[in-house]
Amino acid sequence: MLADHFLLAGGGHTHALILRRWAMHPHLRPKGLITLINRSSRNIYSSMFPGIISRQYKFDDAVIDLASLANRSGVSFVIGEIIGLDPERKKLFLENRPPIGFSLLSLDVGSETFADFKNFAHIEEKLVAEIKPFRSSYEWIEQFDDDPILDSQPLTVIGSGHSAFEIVLALRKRWPRRPLRLQAYESKINKKFRKGLLAADIDLRTNQEFVRGPVLLCTGNKPQSWIQKSGLQVNHQGRVLTEDTLQAINKPHIFAVGDCGVIANRQRPASGVWAVRAAKPLALNIERLAKGLKPFSWHPQKIVLQLIGGHFKSSMPSGWALWGPFSIGPSSLIWKWKESIDRHFINIFDTSKDMKKVKAESNLLCRGCAAKVSEGTLKEALKEVDLQKLGDYPEDASMVSSSKGTGTLMQSVDGFPALISDPWLNARLTALHACSDIWASGASVISAQAVITLPVLNSYLQKELLVQSIAGIKSVLEPQGAKLIGGHTFESRNEPIEQITLGIEISLSINGILKPGQLPLNKRGLKPKDELLISRGLGSGVIFAGTMHGATSSEVLETTLDTLSQSQHFLLEDIKKPINQNLDSFVINACTDITGYGLLGHLGEMLKSSNHFRELRGESGLRIKLYPDSIPILKGAKKLLRSGFSSTFAQSNRSFFSLLNSFKNAPPLIDLDLGDIQHESIEHQVIKELIVDPQTCGPLLVSCPQNVSQILLNKGPWVRIGLVDEI
Repeated sequence: MLADHFLLAGGGHTHALILRRWAMHPHLRPKGLITLINRSSRNIYSSMFPGIISRQYKFDDAVIDLASLANRSGVSFVIGEIIGLDPERKKLFLENRPPIGFSLLSLDVGSETFADFKNFAHIEEKLVAEIKPFRSSYEWIEQFDDDPILDSQPLTVIGSGHSAFEIVLALRKRWPRRPLRLQAYESKINKKFRKGLLAADIDLRTNQEFVRGPVLLCTGNKPQSWIQKSGLQVNHQGRVLTEDTLQAINKPHIFAVGDCGVIANRQRPASGVWAVRAAKPLALNIERLAKGLKPFSWHPQKIVLQLIGGHFKSSMPSGWALWGPFSIGPSSLIWKWKESIDRHFINIFDTSKDMKKVKAESNLLCRGCAAKVSEGTLKEALKEVDLQKLGDYPEDASMVSSSKGTGTLMQSVDGFPALISDPWLNARLTALHACSDIWASGASVISAQAVITLPVLNSYLQKELLVQSIAGIKSVLEPQGAKLIGGHTFESRNEPIEQITLGIEISLSINGILKPGQLPLNKRGLKPKDELLISRGLGSGVIFAGTMHGATSSEVLETTLDTLSQSQHFLLEDIKKPINQNLDSFVINACTDITGYGLLGHLGEMLKSSNHFRELRGESGLRIKLYPDSIPILKGAKKLLRSGFSSTFAQSNRSFFSLLNSFKNAPPLIDLDLGDIQHESIEHQVIKELIVDPQTCGPLLVSCPQNVSQILLNKGPWVRIGLVDEI
């Protein structure tokens, strides 16, 4: 059976290993669309989390980069919180976005901490935390690093399992002198572990004692509640019961592994060891099912070797080896053995070497707004068809009609090839990018039409991609009170690429309206002594370029996407009337959005248009002083620029460097105020590359008088980056 849309729900150890398998052996990857969904782009390797707490490892040392793995294996990647499943309708429900349909589904969504907060009603809520999710519990632990409350009240770890033991020993390494407790069922604590607790000066308490002070719950695992509500057969813990093939009972189109699944007649505890060992059987069955072959049964061993590690108060770290009822340790050699295994496991997911090879061997073309035609090519073409004015004095949006009764109708069009593999988020970014031209004219978006080109696929997959894309567009329009009123769809005539969703192309015609009596903002209104304000950071072009070459960390990419996916339509009220003014008065003199031509190119457009109209009025020309140190930069962008990365479209944009040069003893039109930065230094080159970096969903840029500037700066999120002056 061909998997039309195979969905990997969750980025647990099993799914991560399957992605690695397909990245290393692409011929094994099933045909069709495969999508991985996880709540974040990275997952912490559970076995190394105690080492993060003890400060033995940094977070980056112990995370699996799911976004990079998905990219390498030709799998689409979606960041989303799963909130429900309908096995019959084959729909997976996500928070704040439309459900995703599937033909085959594999669940590896991990688990939550089994906690009953009723037992801790006497404790202040902020003093109780669950060990999962790991990122949240670590942030909770950090708050006590310099908190004197622990000098008088011990921090108590509650739990009788191996996790609780390792966590409390990790806390001892983190806090050598602070009082710590482990509250557990005494009968469940290994005698050798008790000696370790004593050596680490950790107070062991019975589970019936009253708890005061901060509490960290390591009280076992439970699957998410939505799994139990899905109608799948589950055991008493809420784990999905499966056949030996890892397929859910009576639901052969659904697999379940890891903490959320268990073989019905071979039930094993939730453990990372079994999750790792399930990877190959699950991968083989997915691959066999995709070929129409019968899946085979897997018989996991009853007992597995488990290695436990921890730090005593003042000695070297030690480890214990457990095999069923038998245990060996503590021993520093076992600790070294465990550390070696953990480091090897996490290192097999390192993509940096492979991606350096990709960078050396390929010339990958950037997507998003970096896929546009160069300014020179565009101007030459427009000149030959007698439309030179459109190229010489471009505006973000065009006036369609105007009347005293209904106001002024503005229109713009924009779009690009898919920027990311998530079709919903890609469509949202495209719509936000297209709307920004209307916002830059000071108009409110009222409607849009879309042209969507889909890859050559079967009708089921095309429908799924179309549903996700249209929903992404609507997620931008509806909060603005705008509607998607029509459009057109095409089927591409190019061969589908490996990551199918990157074959989507979307263009949008956006309509906006200005109130009666309100004039549109434009690029040509720069005035002397105006201050230049920008609404958010630059650097999206180089971040996406770095992503294509595996140089951008998934954390940086996730942060960037989160920033770019935020609508800027709320800034309109600030732009149009930051103080009590009449509608026909210009509180903002000029406005544009920073997109494909970068900050320098768009400033050049504003200067050229403004100077042209000032010359017609017999006024002196204008120039701009730019303050590089003030320009906000997206996290990770400067590091990539220093490493020599750049968008493929930046090469064309470097023609705008001429704006920085003096000509015939005249000062440059745009003066970079370098301050203490040495001319032509590496830092100077980084600044120059940043201001020609092509932006997708870039910031708005306004030119306004100082009094208006101060109001906007006080209100935020605006940042002052320059000044307009006469030549």
